Amino acid sequence: MDAFAFIQNLAAELTAGKVDLPSFPDVAIRVRKILADESTNIEQVVRVVGSEPALAARLLKMSNSAAFSRGKQVTDLRTAINRMGFNMVRSAAMSFAMAQIRQAGALKAIEPHLNELWTQSTHVAALAYVLAKGFTRRNADEALLAGLLHGIGKLYILTRIVNQPALFNDEASLQDLLRTWHASIGKAILENWELPDDVVQAVADHEDIARENRGPPDLTDIVTVAVMMAAYADHPTDLELNMQGIQSFHRLELDGAKAEKIMEDTKTEIAALRQALGN
Repeated sequence: MDAFAFIQNLAAELTAGKVDLPSFPDVAIRVRKILADESTNIEQVVRVVGSEPALAARLLKMSNSAAFSRGKQVTDLRTAINRMGFNMVRSAAMSFAMAQIRQAGALKAIEPHLNELWTQSTHVAALAYVLAKGFTRRNADEALLAGLLHGIGKLYILTRIVNQPALFNDEASLQDLLRTWHASIGKAILENWELPDDVVQAVADHEDIARENRGPPDLTDIVTVAVMMAAYADHPTDLELNMQGIQSFHRLELDGAKAEKIMEDTKTEIAALRQALGN
C-alpha cells in the first residue's frame, strides 16, 4: 500500500467514526464520556476511575506528586480527584491510555518512535500548563490536555503503519507522512471523542503560524508557543530567530529573552509536571 492509499483508508475509517488505537484501555473512554456530561458528580467519577486499579493508582500518585501535592499525602481516590479537578482527571486518563499503547507488545517495532513522541508530548503539555497559568486567562488544566494530545494524530498513524513495512521502513517518507497529516487526523480523532472544541482546534491548528486571532491568546496560541519552546529547550538562544513571524508569540507578548527566562524559571515545575504525567 502506498502512502496516499494508506491515508485514504485512515480518513475513511475516521469519517465513519471508527477510531482504532491498539491497546487503548476502555476505562479512558468511559472517563472521557462521563466527564463530557456536565451533570456528572464526583461519586460517579470515583466509581469509573476506581474500576481500573492501575488508573486509580496513577491518579493517587499524581495527586501526591510534587506538581499537585499541597503538603498532605492523599490516600483515597475521592480526595485525589477533588484535589486535581475533573480536567486533570481527564488528562490523567489520557496519559494512562497513551502509556498502555506504548507498552503494547504488538507495537514493539515502533517503540523508539512512540517514546520520542511521548517525551515531546509531556514536555509540550507541561509548558502549555505553565504558559496558560502565567500569561493568559485560559484554564491551565485544559491547556495541559491540549498539549498532551497535540501529537495524537502522529500516535494514530504510527500505530496503524506498523504493519505497512514499505512505509514504516522508509524513514523520510514516514516523517513526511506524519508532518503532513497528523494535525487533520488528530482533529478527526478528538472530534470523535467529543473533546472540548478549543482542545480540538488547538490540535488541528497549532502549526498554522500565520493564523489570525483578534482576541486574547487562545488555547491554540498556547500550544503553538509550547511546541516551539519544547523544540528549542536544549538551545534556547536559537528560539529568538525561529519565532519570527509566529503570531502566537506576539499575542502572548513573548520575545526570545522572555521565553528563555520562562524555561529557566519554571524548570523545576516543568520537570514535576512531566514526572506526574508519567514521563
